Amino acid sequence: MRFRELTLGDAGAVAALEAVCFAGDNPWSRDVFLAEIAQPHTFYLGAFDGEDEAMLGYAGLAMLGPRDDPEFEIHTIGVAPEHRGRGIGRALVDQMAHTADLLDGPMFLEVRTDNAPAIGLYESFGFFTLATRKNYYQASGADAYSMMRRRKSERDTKGRNT
Repeated sequence: MRFRELTLGDAGAVAALEAVCFAGDNPWSRDVFLAEIAQPHTFYLGAFDGEDEAMLGYAGLAMLGPRDDPEFEIHTIGVAPEHRGRGIGRALVDQMAHTADLLDGPMFLEVRTDNAPAIGLYESFGFFTLATRKNYYQASGADAYSMMRRRKSERDTKGRNT
C-alpha cells in the first residue's frame, strides 16, 4: 500500500469510492471532488494498492483561517468496505493530524452517531464530541457528532486532551 496526494485526475475514482462508502447520504460527485481538490486550502490524500493502483481509501482536509492561526476540518474520509479493518483509515487520519500539528491548528469533523468504529478511531487521536447535529445527513436523516481535536500546543505530551 502506498499513499500520495490526490490530483484532479483522481476525482472520478474518489467519487466512485465515495458512492460506495456513503451510498445513503448524498455522496459527493466527481465535480465536487474536482472543485475540492483544486482549492489551494485543501489537502486530499489517497491510499492505493501497490500492485494494481486501486484506490483503497481517501481523506480530505481543509485549512481554514490565517496561516499563523489556522483551523482544520476533515471534509471527508472513506475506506473501501472490503479493505476496512486493515489500518488504512488510521493511516489517513494520522496524515491529516500530522498536517494540522505542523501548523498547530485544532481539527474538526462530523461523524454519524451510529458509526462506532469511526468514532473510536477519532477518539484514539484525541477528538472529543462537541455537539450533536440532528438530521445532519440529509438523505438518511442520520444525526452527526461534531468532534474536535485540540491544537498540538494545547495537548499534553501523550496527545490527550487537557
